[in-house]
Amino acid sequence: MVTFPFLSRNSSLEPSPLAKVKYHYQDPLIVEKLSRALQEYLARLNPPPARPLVVVGIGTDRSTGDSLGPLVGSKLAAYPDLPVTVYGTLEDPVHASNLKEKLDLITTTFGDPFIMAIDACLGHSENVGSITLAPGALKPGAGVNKNLPAVGDLHFTGIVNVGGYMEYFVLQNTRLSLVMRMADQIALAIYRGVRHHFGLEGDLPAAQGFQ
Repeated sequence: MVTFPFLSRNSSLEPSPLAKVKYHYQDPLIVEKLSRALQEYLARLNPPPARPLVVVGIGTDRSTGDSLGPLVGSKLAAYPDLPVTVYGTLEDPVHASNLKEKLDLITTTFGDPFIMAIDACLGHSENVGSITLAPGALKPGAGVNKNLPAVGDLHFTGIVNVGGYMEYFVLQNTRLSLVMRMADQIALAIYRGVRHHFGLEGDLPAAQGFQ
């Protein structure tokens, strides 16, 4: 059984703070690790009576590296019996030009939802291929000097390429195979983590494309 130091209970009355977790996409247990971490996040951050769950996949299908968010959104939208509402898919992406409008729509529709945000990012070469899950909001566009609103009560990020120079060009020239595989893993981790959080039974989809 996979264990996580930050998931263990201690004798203190105060729960330990939720820590960011990061795993490389080649880790054979990455889906299990992320889904278990997500379960703990949801139990701590969105306990019953739970706020409605909303996934926001941020990015655009016009850039390979920046398509991680909408790829995850499309995969989640295709999964059966998932008690979340998805914004940001390949067909209807959430990106810099419409992010504020979409967030206003979400607030109008749900009032006070619990938002799980997903976005691609650039990083150091040794971290490319890593997927991070962390509590709190992410700041989309920070790596390409865009001033956009923060999004999420928790967030997933995938480091898809190396940052620091000509970020737009780097995102355009990111390998689709890497982005697709990371999107498969994030989507399946969310599917399993959310269903287990709500105690839903039944067969779960198999991991796609990265056995």
